[in-house]
Amino acid sequence: MAKKGKAKNTVNKAKHTRLMKQKENKVRLEKQRNKERLKAIIKKVNEQKTS
Repeated sequence: MAKKGKAKNTVNKAKHTRLMKQKENKVRLEKQRNKERLKAIIKKVNEQKTS
């Protein structure tokens, strides 16, 4: 016989997917911020060299 009530694991799967997306977005943002920070530092050093 089929089970009554909610399907098993659907809540956990949805929660896991959401948390994994949050983690991926966090890593992506950190990489992007780091690149921008390094570019700013390089630009500042190059300006100091030319002047």
